[in-house]
Amino acid sequence: MIAYLKGEILKKREASVILVAGGVGYEVNLAQAALDSLSENAAAELYVSESISPYDGTVLYGFRSEQEKELFKLFKEAVPNTGAKKALELLNKALKSLPDFRRAIVSRDARLLTGIFGFTGKTAEKLIVSLKDKMSEMPDPGAGKISLAQDASPCGAAVVQVFDALTSLGYSASEAKKAVESLHAEGIAPDETVETLLRRALKRTSP
Repeated sequence: MIAYLKGEILKKREASVILVAGGVGYEVNLAQAALDSLSENAAAELYVSESISPYDGTVLYGFRSEQEKELFKLFKEAVPNTGAKKALELLNKALKSLPDFRRAIVSRDARLLTGIFGFTGKTAEKLIVSLKDKMSEMPDPGAGKISLAQDASPCGAAVVQVFDALTSLGYSASEAKKAVESLHAEGIAPDETVETLLRRALKRTSP
């Protein structure tokens, strides 16, 4: 069984990469967040989980850490009617902030799962019921991506988008975190748009 691969990204596809390791090219399926973090002709190392498909045979799924791999396996094994592809979709949403996702499950906060991570209400409830006892046994991944534990409102979802926009513009995670935390400190109106919040955040990152 393949559990780990280290090599070079030969090609990126829509939902997978071809990773050359030891002269062999392996096609590895990835969550979109992980796929976006990889580049062609660059070194990469992935933790791998194998899944057997009746149509495609053995399919490989890759993860940037053991923690991501364990959460993927937990989705598959604990959430009803969840195959490998669905588990990867769930993982991709959770990757917005694994610490905040874990806390949302443990605290049974469906509003956080829908408002911040984008799960439907039905899926959020299913995740809580399926994972609430198992998630607490997993290692705590540490501090949240941003201070959202008390903000499961629609404006909280907007703040996550602002954070993602800042990092896509080239700001570091710590710079983006400081900027959005300043928004919380100053106060956020319920009707403020992502564009307005982003303009405010950019002012906080200006030298």
